[in-house]
Amino acid sequence: MDDLLVAARDALDDAYVPYSEYSVGAALRTADGTVYTGCNVENANYSNSLHAEEVAVGGAVADGHREFDALAVVSSAADGVTPCGMCRQTLAEFCGADFPVHCESEDGTTTYRLGDLIPETITPDHLGVEP
Repeated sequence: MDDLLVAARDALDDAYVPYSEYSVGAALRTADGTVYTGCNVENANYSNSLHAEEVAVGGAVADGHREFDALAVVSSAADGVTPCGMCRQTLAEFCGADFPVHCESEDGTTTYRLGDLIPETITPDHLGVEP
């Protein structure tokens, strides 16, 4: 977990946050141990902004990865930020309910299970599709 937290902290430096000044960094570890990082990228039209977790997942998927074993998320405020609902749903596309999400705050790190963060998620099964 520590290596993921360090990678997520390093990603904070690349965040583009001229509007909120709230940097988020994420580090996603694939099943083979490769780590992908992401940072938030804001846009003046907030709905077009990219979240750190999405950037990390997108990079990993673009490189052919579909299995992940852990995620770390940190913010410049060290406030224990967790992935938003949209990012939780994106993670649920590839990860099971037991997938660990490590979130750092000034008081330490809290580990959540994805299924606790987003219970009863929409899955390919709901659509009758095998990914």
